[in-house]
Amino acid sequence: MVSIEEVTDKAGLKKFVKFPFTLYKDSPYWVPPLIAEELSSFDKNENPVFKNADARFFLAYKNGQLAGRIAAIVNWIEVKDQKIRKMRFGWFDFIDDYAVSEALLQQVADIGKAHQLDYMEGPVGFSNLDKVGVLTEGFDSIGTMITWYNYEYYQKHYERWDMVKEKEYMENRFPASNADPKLFVKLNELIKQRYGLKAMNFSKTSEIMPYADKMFDLFNETYSKLSSFVPITEVQKNYFKKKFLGFINPEYIKFVVDSDENLVAFAIVMPSYSKALQKANGKLFPFGFYHLLQAKKHSKDVIFYLIGIHPEYQNKGVTSVIFNEYHKTFTEKGIVNCIRTPELEENVAIRQMWKHFNPEIYKRRRTYKKPLR
Repeated sequence: MVSIEEVTDKAGLKKFVKFPFTLYKDSPYWVPPLIAEELSSFDKNENPVFKNADARFFLAYKNGQLAGRIAAIVNWIEVKDQKIRKMRFGWFDFIDDYAVSEALLQQVADIGKAHQLDYMEGPVGFSNLDKVGVLTEGFDSIGTMITWYNYEYYQKHYERWDMVKEKEYMENRFPASNADPKLFVKLNELIKQRYGLKAMNFSKTSEIMPYADKMFDLFNETYSKLSSFVPITEVQKNYFKKKFLGFINPEYIKFVVDSDENLVAFAIVMPSYSKALQKANGKLFPFGFYHLLQAKKHSKDVIFYLIGIHPEYQNKGVTSVIFNEYHKTFTEKGIVNCIRTPELEENVAIRQMWKHFNPEIYKRRRTYKKPLR
């Protein structure tokens, strides 16, 4: 017997956040989130995304035991401004029981129909800076702090409920040694001279802050044509600055500006926190903070989190300026492996940008869709 309960208080939300800690307790590949951070992101008084989005959270019980969870999301910017009548769902985890997964998905479908939306799609978050996609390949590789991990049986549950693939994402990695300086050192100087550009490097987070809003504006401009894109609002900028910049070494953020100090490109790289988060097991205290700090200082694996290039400068070799700066930083720090976040299969430009580094596709994930009418 499966029963569904909607989360209505902090105790229920804590159960929602902590359910995967039980489900994946024996997995060496799952990377737990920080419980406090996860709770904060679901708090309507803390996360500004709720100014333009609604979310409801559900727990599934099988014979009295907690067996699954799902978040049902409507992003009203997407629905009203972009005219994309989509019902979103995410944070979808469940035991290998079709009755559980179907009951949770039906909750999302019912909400979507009540709002007269056209279809449901997931797993996705509130925005493009949230996690995305159910893992379909690469189950034997450790996850990252910015992706969901799931067991292999998940895909069968989506397809049994007559959902079809909507978007495909690929995750790539390559050894830092694949970045041959011959590919970008000379070109870097030519591009800077031709367009009057200069690279900006940072040693303190405070130095980045005056440029952070411009960076998010450029992010919106860079990715606006992708099918999954929902722009970051003004109020979300401050939230993301507080949420993410503390995890990022300032020397891992690179900007490229023109002669008038206009931002034309940026890149953000993060140290890998995967093993540190596994050790922390969801808690900053007593030792979690220490493990994260050690990873920030000493991790030899890095994750390319975001790259944005102004449309006027795309396909003009500006990435050579960025790669040149990272090569110097990575050499100094002894970085061994470079990992890329999930990238849409349709984003051919991003694949072209990395092709000379001989990346390996080591994971695939996708979102699934089902009509509601």
